[in-house]
Formats: sequence, structure tokens, C-alpha cells
Amino acid sequence: MASESASASATTGVGSTSAPKIRELNINQSKPSDLERLQPLHNDRQLAKSSMQALLLFLIGRFQHDIDESYRASALFLERKRNNVSRSIPPHGPSEYNSVAKASSDHLDAKERKQDKCPLETPLDFEEGVFDDEIAELKDKKDKIPETLLSGTFADLPAPETEWEEMAPAPVPRLDGASIQINELFYVFSGYRTLDQVHSHVDVYNFTSNQWGQSFATPKQMANSHLGMATDGRYIYVVSGQQGPQCRTPPVAETFVLDTQTRNWDSFPPLPEPRYAPATQLWRGRLHVMGGGKENRHTPSTDHWSIAVKNGKALEKTWRKEVPIPRGGPHSYPGCLNPSKYFVLTELVLLLVNGFMLLVGSKRRGDFMPNQFSRSSSVHWASRHEVIYGDVYMLDDKMEWHKMPPLPKPDSHIEASWVLLNNSIVIAGGTTEKNPVTKRMILVGELFRFDLDSLKWHVIGKLPYRVKTTQAAYWNGWFYITSGQRDKGPDNPQPKKVVADLWRTKLSL
Repeated sequence: MASESASASATTGVGSTSAPKIRELNINQSKPSDLERLQPLHNDRQLAKSSMQALLLFLIGRFQHDIDESYRASALFLERKRNNVSRSIPPHGPSEYNSVAKASSDHLDAKERKQDKCPLETPLDFEEGVFDDEIAELKDKKDKIPETLLSGTFADLPAPETEWEEMAPAPVPRLDGASIQINELFYVFSGYRTLDQVHSHVDVYNFTSNQWGQSFATPKQMANSHLGMATDGRYIYVVSGQQGPQCRTPPVAETFVLDTQTRNWDSFPPLPEPRYAPATQLWRGRLHVMGGGKENRHTPSTDHWSIAVKNGKALEKTWRKEVPIPRGGPHSYPGCLNPSKYFVLTELVLLLVNGFMLLVGSKRRGDFMPNQFSRSSSVHWASRHEVIYGDVYMLDDKMEWHKMPPLPKPDSHIEASWVLLNNSIVIAGGTTEKNPVTKRMILVGELFRFDLDSLKWHVIGKLPYRVKTTQAAYWNGWFYITSGQRDKGPDNPQPKKVVADLWRTKLSL
């Protein structure tokens, strides 16, 4: 009986001390069943993970494909643009400049550009990428992408060949200087020699002897570049500008007067605000100053001030505010033509002819600005949006502006690159809109004429090379240019070397 009870206990577990072990065994025996139940969930997670990886690989591949397609489309687009520009350039004759200007305008949409050097002897170094037919092969390489999609000469206008004679060079090379001609003497002022060196003197060329004479110093407080300048035939008024090297130093408002007979300097009431390269001219007994760049170099000014003057003296203590100009900016040409009227051809060259005042050319909206975050002793440049205009305006005796025929192409850096001859304005060189592909500055190598009788522009010749801020003069049938920054060569219009060259050519209108 006892054995039966033991057998029963072993079977039923009643009264057995091994019961807890049986319960543990039951748990261990049920575990495989639980794992089998959880296995489908594990498989689903693995499948989801694999699916997600596959989806990501698909999206990455698709994205890479889209990038490749974009590169190819960009290359094809730029190639077509180049072909359109080539077809748009007229085969002959300056009379067709309008089509050239329109074609250039279509492609020269000003964008941000990057550079890290001041535009002097060192070529501008833009970091914009350029697409071409091999971009797909080069995109993963460190090789420099070729910048040959668009010929650098595409902006040149058809012009007759001009024979130039090279004369004795100026004592020093200079960029962004200024000049005034009084009879046979040509006064060339200050300017940059290099990025880190500016001039503080005046060189004088005698057209009769064809020699450079003795130089003389400028006042220490006077600006060294980007000067406004005008003369009454004896006294030269020097207005505002930038003092010091590089392009980091702000402009000054100080103004001075030079007596060319005694070579003595006198102070003059300062401008209400300092300006870079303002257009300056004498008109009806008043010294007029217009436009220029504001203190940050980038913002164009439309301000117009005047002050009464006589024999090198100011007849008023303060400048008077006048009607603002239609477009502002530095590096322009001011010219006066008639006692009652006054033209403005943008890039702000202000000129006086037969009593009219002309503002010619259009230094762009904007200018190079130093990068305020650069810690280097040398200037690094922040990218800026720049626009160059070719507009021409006339200011009448009622102080109202009228728009005139535009320049053959937008032109800047011409504030001292002009002469008046036989009721015409002749302008040499300058800078035009940048290359649409490389985003690099393009210099101008043509000689322009504005006929004041017909109010029409003509391209009348070619310069020895493309050049900006050259100083122009005319004497005894000869047209002279000296100094400035020239191009890299016949096929490359980018600025490079600052020169002291002096050239002349026979010119009869």
C-alpha cells in the first residue's frame, strides 16, 4: 500500500516534496513553445529592416541619378547659351551695337561673386564653379573644372583697327588715380601702385616737349584714390575719395584746391558726407558733386551737392543740396556742355561742353567690400551684387532729368578716361558686365564717341589693350592715354597688371 501511495504521489504530485521542481520543469518545457510564438515577430522586424535598407538604397540611387541629370542639363544649357551669344554678335559695324548689348544683357545677370583679393595687380580669383560637357566625369575629382565654355572676347564690340604710338611711360604705374588737362600740361594724381602702396604726389606731362616733368606732393590729409576732380582752367578742385592703401580704409570728406600756377594747396569746405569716386564738375559758377559710393563702398549714392566758387575760393560756407541723380554709384564721368543744360551718362562721368553738363557711364550698383570677419592684415573681400549701367541722362536748366541714348555697352571706371573734341565726347576703355560663366570682371578695349549734334554713339577704334581707369587727354591732333589696369592678353579680358604706359594716336572728328 505504501508503494502504491508512493506511486500515486509520483504521478499526481500530491504530498510530494518534488512539486516545485515539477512546476519548474513545466516552465522549461513551455519555453520552446513561447519562442516559436515570438519567432514570426522577429522575422517581421528583420524583414522591415531589410525593406528600409532597400528603400534607402533606392532613394540614394535615385538622388544620385537626379544630380547626374542636373549636371548634364546644366552643361547643355550653358552650351546653348554660348551658341546664342556667338550668334548674337554682329559680323560687322558699330551701328549694330544694340543687338550686342541686348545679347550681353540676356546673359550678364549679375549674381553673387566671391573673391579674396583686391582687384589690383593680382587677378581676381572667383570661386564659382563652371559646368561643361565633362562635368559628370570631373565632379568626383579634385581637378579644376575648365572655364572655356564662353570665350572671354564675347563682349568685345566690332571696331576699326587703330594705330598707336608708345611714348615715355609715366614715372610710376597707377590705378584709380585722377587727372586734369590744362592746356599743354597733363596733371596725373595719386592712385594705387600696388595693393599695399598708394601714391601721394602729382606727375605732370608736357605735350609740347613730350616729357614728364618734376612731380610734387599732395597734402597729407588728402585722399589717395577714388577722387572727384574738376578745374576752371587754373585751379583744380579735389573732392573726397579714399585715403590709404588696400580697400579697407573709409573715404574722407576733406576737399582741397590746387593753384596750378604756384602749385600751392588750400583747404576747402568738406563734403557733407564722404564719398568714393564722386562725379565732380564746375557749372555756372558752382562746384557740383554727385553720386559716388557711400562709406561702406557698396551702397551707391544719388546725392547731389553744389557750392559757389570763384578763383579757387568757396563763396559759401556749406554745400547746397540739389536735385538727386537718377542712378547713383562711383567711377563715373561728369561733363558739362551748355550754360543751361547738363547731361549725365551713367558711370558717373560729369563733363562740361558748351554749357551743358553730362554725366557719362555708370559705375555699378555696389563695389568691392572688405570682409569684416577677416583677421588677416591683407584685405579679404566679401561677395557683393554688382550692376553696371549704360544709361545716359540730361539735366536741363529747370533741374529736370531727361533720359538719352545709352552707351554701346555698360561701362564703368571711366571717370578720367574721356576728352571733349569737336562737340563730341570720346571715352577710352573701362569695365563692363562680368562674364556670365566665370563671373569674372571684363575690361573694355574700345574707343567710344558720343556725337552731341546727332546724340548718337559710335565705336571709333580699339585701344592697345583693354584697360580700366586710364587717364585720357587730347593735344594738337593726338589722343593720349596713360596708366590704369590692363587685361591679361588679347584673348583674356580679365584685369591683371597695373601699368605706367603712355600711348597716343591721331584722332580727327
